[in-house]
Amino acid sequence: MCRLYETGRWYGNTSFLEVVMISKVHLKRISGTFLVAAAVVLALPAPFAAAQSLDYEFFKTRVEPIFLKRRSADHARCYACHEKTKHFSGMRLESLSPGATFWTEEQSRRNFQTVSALAVPGKPLAGLFPRHPLAPEAGGDSDRIHAGGRQFESQDDPDWQTLAAWVRGQKAGGSSAP
Repeated sequence: MCRLYETGRWYGNTSFLEVVMISKVHLKRISGTFLVAAAVVLALPAPFAAAQSLDYEFFKTRVEPIFLKRRSADHARCYACHEKTKHFSGMRLESLSPGATFWTEEQSRRNFQTVSALAVPGKPLAGLFPRHPLAPEAGGDSDRIHAGGRQFESQDDPDWQTLAAWVRGQKAGGSSAP
């Protein structure tokens, strides 16, 4: 015989078999609770899952060239400040190889993962990318200053629209994600 503490009360003279049976009932409750919690966690968007809903080919062919484009005389290329040896958090783009004008496939995939982590798929104004370099009066980030100036004065800017299309799920072939 042993004593069993269950739901705030002690039960005296309980056999070991009864304790095991009650423990199994509690184990089933705990297991069921765990399964429900696990299902909820798996349903939440993970950074890698978010990256998977964004199209890599569209990123490589349409978004990455914008990072290397000189937008105007008073704006530096995104890459000039966001190259990983110069920028220590957030959007850290891979360093171009000496003499290269574009990233290798491996570098582009790393850039994709980095930038994808800053975006909220389907919602261009929800994540840092592409909201951060957009002027606050156009819906951009008013909490944090973009040290490179506001690259996009309006959401009508064709380059900003390209970035936003990628975040909304645009595919390289022209279709949108479901």
